[in-house]
This record gives sequence, C-alpha cells and structure tokens, in this order.
Amino acid sequence: MRGLMPVIRSCVRWARRPLQPATRLWRRNLQLRVVSYTLLMSVGVVLLLGFVVIGQVKNGLLDAKEKAATNQATGGFSIAQDMANEGTQSQDGTGSSPPQGPIDSGTWLTDLVQQFASGGKGVYWIVALTPKSGDEPTFGEGSSNAHGPRSSGSVLPDRSIPASLITAVGKHPGALKQYTTVHTDDGSKPKPALAVGKRLTDVNGGTYQLYYLFPFDQEEKTLGLVKGTLATAGIFVVVLLGAIAWLVTRQVVTPVRMAAGIAERLAAGRLQERMQVSGEDDIARLGESFNKMAQNLQVKIQQLEDLSRMQRRFVSDVSHELRTPLTTVRMAADVIHDGRDDFDPITARSAELLQNQLDRFESLLSDLLEISRFDAGAADLAAEPIDLRDVVHLVVDAYEPLAERKGSRVLVRGDALPVIAEADPRRVERVLRNLVVNAIEHGEGRDVVVRLATADGAVAVSVRDYGVGLKPGEATRVFNRFWRADPARARTTGGTGLGLSIAVEDARLHGGWLQAWGEPGGGSQFRMTLPRTAGDSLRGSPIPLEPEDSRRNRALRSSGPTAGGGVGRSGASAGAGTPPRASGVTGPGGATGATGTAGAAGAAAGVPAPRAGSGASGPEEGTTGGRSAVRGPRIPPVPKAPPRAPTADPAALPGSGARVVGHSEHREAVREDDV
Repeated sequence: MRGLMPVIRSCVRWARRPLQPATRLWRRNLQLRVVSYTLLMSVGVVLLLGFVVIGQVKNGLLDAKEKAATNQATGGFSIAQDMANEGTQSQDGTGSSPPQGPIDSGTWLTDLVQQFASGGKGVYWIVALTPKSGDEPTFGEGSSNAHGPRSSGSVLPDRSIPASLITAVGKHPGALKQYTTVHTDDGSKPKPALAVGKRLTDVNGGTYQLYYLFPFDQEEKTLGLVKGTLATAGIFVVVLLGAIAWLVTRQVVTPVRMAAGIAERLAAGRLQERMQVSGEDDIARLGESFNKMAQNLQVKIQQLEDLSRMQRRFVSDVSHELRTPLTTVRMAADVIHDGRDDFDPITARSAELLQNQLDRFESLLSDLLEISRFDAGAADLAAEPIDLRDVVHLVVDAYEPLAERKGSRVLVRGDALPVIAEADPRRVERVLRNLVVNAIEHGEGRDVVVRLATADGAVAVSVRDYGVGLKPGEATRVFNRFWRADPARARTTGGTGLGLSIAVEDARLHGGWLQAWGEPGGGSQFRMTLPRTAGDSLRGSPIPLEPEDSRRNRALRSSGPTAGGGVGRSGASAGAGTPPRASGVTGPGGATGATGTAGAAGAAAGVPAPRAGSGASGPEEGTTGGRSAVRGPRIPPVPKAPPRAPTADPAALPGSGARVVGHSEHREAVREDDV
C-alpha cells in the first residue's frame, strides 16, 4: 500500500484537474452560488409540496372509490339474495308463480355471475366462491359444477382474492373489503383493485361467497394527470425562481463587483477612480461612502507623498550641503590632529575626539546619501561575476584587528569550493561588513562563524555569533532605521544606525533576501541569500536560517536521533513544530560545510573551548586561513559528516518561522547594529 499511495495521489490529482475551473468559478462567483442555492431550495420545496398534494389527492380518490364500491357492492349483494329467495319460493310453490322443480346450485351461480357481470363490464368483475369441504351443505348433489369458483371475464379467482379475505368473509356475516391485485389469464399485467365480498345463501339454501373486484384504472389515470400537472408546474416555478434570483442578485452583485474593481485600481495607485452612484437606496449610499473614503484616502496619501518627498528632499539637500563645510572642517581637523603631539594632553585628547567624531559624521552623511538614493529609486546595480569567498576574506581581514580587541575569532566555513554569483561587489561587501561587525560587537568575545554555500541557483552567506542574541519581538524591528536593541549600549565602532537598513536595500536590489534568527543568550545568525544569476528568482536557501547548534535543536538531538541520523547534519527548522530542514552542507567539501557549526554548542552555552594552537581544534582551524589567533573561547571540533550533495532549503522560504526580508517587503527589522 505504501508503494501505491503516490499512484493513488496522482490519480486523484488527475481526476480533480478538470474540476478546478468549475471549483474556481464557484468560489469566485457570488451570483452563481446564490442562484444555485435558490434553485436547490426551490426544488426541495416543490418536491415537498408535490408529495403532499399527491398524497392528498391519492387519499381522496381512494376514499371516493371505497364509498362508491361499497355502495354498489351492497346493492348487488341485496339483489343476489333476493334472487335466491325468489328461487327458493318458486321451488316450494309459495310464490306467485307455479311450482318448479329443483334448481341446480351450480347453474344458478353461473347465471348469477353472468347476469351481474353484464351490467358492470369494464367497471368491475364478479367472482363467486363455493365451499370445497364436506362441512358445508352441497349445492345440488351429483352436479359437477356445484363446487369451484366462478368469475366474469378472464379473472383468476384463486390468485385475485386474498386468502385472508376469504377466511374473514366466511366468518363474518357482513360485507368486507380489502385491497388486492387482479390477475387474468389473457396475458395482461396485474392490476390493483378493491375487493368487496359477502357470504350469501343460494337458491337451495347453501352458502357461497360473492365478490366485487373494482379496478383502479380511472383513479390511476387521474393520479397520473395530477402528477404530470404538478411536475410541469414545479419545473416552471423552479426556473422562474432561478431567473428571479439571478435578476435580484445581479442588482446587488453588480455594484459590489464594481466596488471590488475600483478598489483594485485604487490599490494599484489610480486614486482618481470613483463609483457611479444612482438612486438613494442602500447600494447608492454604499457607493457614496466608498467614494468619500477614496477621496479622503487620495487626499491623505497625497499629503503623505508630499511630506515624504519633502523629507527625502530635505535629507538629500542637507546631506549635499553638508559636504562642503564638512570638507573644510575635515581639513582643519586633520591639521590639528597631525600636530597633537605638540599640544598639552587635554588638547591632544580633544583633537583625537574631534577626529573620531568627524569620521562618524562622514559615515552618517554617506549613509544618509545612500538612503536618499534608495528612497528616490536612483540606486543602480553594477552586477558582475564575483567569487564571494574573496569578498568574505576581504571583510574578515579588514576587521581582524577589531576581533582581536574583542577577544574573538572570525572563522570562515564553506570556502573550499568557489561560490560564484552575479552581484555588485561594492554592495555585497557593504552588507557583509555590517553583518560581521555587528557579530563581533555582540559576540561577547566568542567566535564568529561566516559560512558560504551554493545550491539550486542560489548562493548564501551566513554570519553566526554566540553573544547576547535577540529577544522575542526584536526580530521584527532590527532593520528599522536608527533602531537599537539596547539604547544604552556604546557603539565602539562608530555605527550610524543605518547600516542594516542599507543592507536590506542592497539585498533587495539584487533580488535576494536578508534574514535573521536569534535567541536570548544563544546568539544570532544573519543570512544573505542571492540568486546566482542576476534577475533570477529565489526558491530557497542552501543554508538553514536557524543554525544546527541552537538550543532547540540541541534539545531535539539530546532527546533522540534526528531524521538525518547524526548531530553533524544541519536541518533544524526555524519555527517550533516544523519538520527538519534540508542540509546546509555546501558541497563535496563537507569538512568545511555545515558540520563545523554543530560544534558551536559549547560556545553558545558558555563552555570554554581549547585555545588556539592547543591541537584540539582539528582540521576545522584550517578554514580560517590563519586569521585571528587571539586567546579566548573557541568552538570545539565535532566529528565530520560525510559529504552530501548541495541542496536548496525549501523550508527556509519566507514565512518559515523567522523574519524574512524579501522582494515585496519594505524595511523589515531583524537587528540593529551596523557600521
């Protein structure tokens, strides 16, 4: 069965494919649903009324038939008994006619049946039954026709008269009736009928049973006519109600559809669109309210656009205007700074502070100019094929002194194979510079791991630190301009608070993502994912957003083996309850892939690791390229996982549990520090 499940699912999808257009139309068309529901309810009401009317008509016809049949049969029974009494008197000579000889009972019954049947031809049948046992008196001894049934037409008495009715008539002196089915020997199909019978005495004083069989031919015709009339009227009523529902619904749905279309055009930026209003009903008032709302939105949006334009223009103008005095102040500050050795200590320190603050001011001014370019849509992308390993090494080498001062190492993993992508090297370097400096600043003296990977048309660079991490809710605000996780925290690197905001715009300009993950006290990880070819769209990232050595994943590993079967494999999900993600291994060089990150558990938990040069760090140390050798907490080595083929991470798409900055988002927040 497990092997048949894919085949069954394929068959189900193939069977559902032709129904998808109809299903889509049903979900999107309110008018169709209203008319369909109206037709279904109308059919139900018509069927219910039809059953009630047909039942009432049927009961009325049966009652009328029973009354008429009972009256006619009662009259016939009286006539038959009178004829038997007259025959008896004629035999005894007590009557007005001269005496006659004995009359054969069988002959008399046959004549009686024929006489009664001639008067009711096509209206009823006559059946006479005589006793077959010796308990009853005989009708003319020696006569072969004294016993047995007699009937008019081709009726079969033994099959047409129910045995229960024969027994009841034999015990009850009055007339009895019962529904039955008349069977004939002429080949016609059985017909429903009403049987009315009574026990009588014949001309010789013997007992016999006389039955009238009244068929329901006329009643069936009448009932069929009623059914046909009701069916025709029902179909007409259902169609008429459907047409009425269509017209009435159209009066309501058409303005709603118009409002939906105008709302879509308003959302697309055509703020001058308005609804056509006619009349004074509820729909007209809705249209007037909608137009007023659109007018107010247009005014407010225009005011906001004007204000935003003025703000951008102000920032741009001020930034440009500050260039000239800043250049002059910079020249004067350089002269003062160069001659600080001749000053007294207080004046020399003031010259150094002036130089540092001018550097920060210039950095802030450059960031403001860059932000104004993004706001104005004037930023351009100079994409060219680059090896991200070179950019990463350039950034790591540039900030190695900062890492030494903070007591950290910057480890590069996944640089065994080229990581080529079409990107703007200046913008990529700026993004990585912000991420690396932020990781060093918030790393609390622990190692910082920079990882590279490529798979399925995407390249990714992640920066992992084991410092203060991110508190709940901060991942939605970090990319806001000038936002800081801890306002009281000093900026030793002179950050402006705009670096990550610019990094978001740089990643978006490439058509990529900038994502972040963090946990309080467990560090954080920032991941930049870019398409390998400029202009392509991303389907996933080759590096999981949540690192394998996070607390949640360590708890999962300690509770039992993972689906991958080893702690050296990546694949933890970014949100609780999601399945493990794809591996973060970068390629055949598995020793420099995702396996190196698993050993960061000790550093994240604050466990001291072997110092550099102690020989305990293993081959992973070779991936740093001989960079910072400052003493401090280190990431202990872990067993290497076997090489795996590079895979993209479908679970790491936007919306997988971590805050994602994608194409359609605007200035999300994941972290605050920048350069």
